[in-house]
Amino acid sequence: MSTPTEFRKQRAARRAGEFPPAPEPLAVPVFDSHTHLDITVHESGVPEGVTGDPVLGLIDAAAAVGVDRLVQVGVDTESSRWGAELAAKHEAVLATVALHPNEAPRLADLDEALRVIDELAGQPRVRGVGETGLDTFRTGEDGRAAQEASFRAHIAIAKRHGKALMIHDRDAHADVLRVLDDEGAPNTVVLHCFSGDAEFAAECIRRGYLLSFAGTVTFGSAGSLREAAALCPPELMLVETDAPFLTPMPYRGRPNASYLIPVTVRALAATTGRDVDELCAAISANGDRVFGSWSA
Repeated sequence: MSTPTEFRKQRAARRAGEFPPAPEPLAVPVFDSHTHLDITVHESGVPEGVTGDPVLGLIDAAAAVGVDRLVQVGVDTESSRWGAELAAKHEAVLATVALHPNEAPRLADLDEALRVIDELAGQPRVRGVGETGLDTFRTGEDGRAAQEASFRAHIAIAKRHGKALMIHDRDAHADVLRVLDDEGAPNTVVLHCFSGDAEFAAECIRRGYLLSFAGTVTFGSAGSLREAAALCPPELMLVETDAPFLTPMPYRGRPNASYLIPVTVRALAATTGRDVDELCAAISANGDRVFGSWSA
């Protein structure tokens, strides 16, 4: 399993609380388009009742409530390699590989790290390149040139391997679109943990990008995000946890895990006025189109 960075260790020390109870299972299975099983175990452990291998326990806990497939997302070379190995061994898991935007400026040898990501991206059960992108919230001016260079390199990797591009965008909406337009976007682009308003959503939808909604859509302060979700057609919608982060209400502040997807997908159904079962079916179909078959 990948080893947490010092930054992740400090963040974990601030995380408190027990895992929430399991929600009512979904009638139609759906998948988690973005989770970090390694970080979840390192930072939060596992829910009560999970025994044995903690990663397999998290996968089984999700399956028990109708979340039968997961996308394990890489944030550095070590976690990307670990995720690729897990996906190669477990039919319920596919992987993406990348250097997180906030990691790229910290690297002593960015080119070598990108070479590793490029190599991993060629593996058959690695189905995406991400999470990559831009983050002006945590990265200051001195690191933004390296961050953008990394983003541009990841776009090229995704296109070279014919894989989906999974984007981390924090306080950088206009710049993300600028870089994608400059470089020419891959055929499939996913805005992970979509955080924009209806206007930004419309720009992404016009380009054919998929919007992946996390537990943030349930937050009381997220009215503009719900407006964006209501605008998103079902064929461009995904749902995710970003576990162990962004736990949906009413459990905000407690650890997140893939088994809590039903809470968010039901909130999305209420926000968009769609039937829960029909929305799950649409999201699952999107997953097969974006990432391919989990059984292949």
